[in-house]
Amino acid sequence: MGDRQAEKLAQAAYENLTDKKELQKLANSNPAIDVAMFGRMVAEDPVLNEDASSQVAHAISTHAVQTEFDFFTAIDDLAPEDNAGAGMLGTIEFNSSTLYRYANVAIHELSKQLEDEKSLKNSLNLFIEAFANSLPTGKVNTFANQTLPQALIVSLRDDRPVNLVSAFEEPVKSTDGYVAKSIEKLSKEYTRVEKFVNKPLLTFYVTLDENESLKQIGEEKYSVSELLKDFSETLEQFLKK
Repeated sequence: MGDRQAEKLAQAAYENLTDKKELQKLANSNPAIDVAMFGRMVAEDPVLNEDASSQVAHAISTHAVQTEFDFFTAIDDLAPEDNAGAGMLGTIEFNSSTLYRYANVAIHELSKQLEDEKSLKNSLNLFIEAFANSLPTGKVNTFANQTLPQALIVSLRDDRPVNLVSAFEEPVKSTDGYVAKSIEKLSKEYTRVEKFVNKPLLTFYVTLDENESLKQIGEEKYSVSELLKDFSETLEQFLKK
């Protein structure tokens, strides 16, 4: 529940409002950012359901991946002294790959839900930053997968979302690393899809290494903080139209 929802419901309680439909309207207006972004389902009362404004795809490797196995043993600390065997033997499957990740936010819908431009801009910045820095936490102490993105691309569109996963329908093949070639394929697909959709209103990107193919699709920013700042300023102009 968002702060403004809580305030309105508290005011309703203070005024002894008991009309169920009116209370439902208050509970549905100005939802918390996480509810607006990712939705809410209430099986007992569908009126309280909230459609998500964001879509998040599964991360996929841009190339063929060979699964490896980590063999481990576990020992029972309380086993008798004459028991020298392991308490458990097992394997953990893992791989190391270059991943393509995609998400989108329907800004027009999120704007209707939040009803506040400042909250809208802040929530989008937080979403982009969290998406760029988030990592799976399962087995993180075993594999220490504290990696950073090699490239972050943010586009503002006025037609429809476009997932460029089709760039990797044919997996990347390489003997000297996959990142650069994956970015090149992504950039090429970015241009190809313009046969079906409009060109984005803007595209900003941040990358760890220079890549000429990215310069053809957008404007480079030299840090995520710079990208977020410029994106917010451009979004403000877009919302005023």
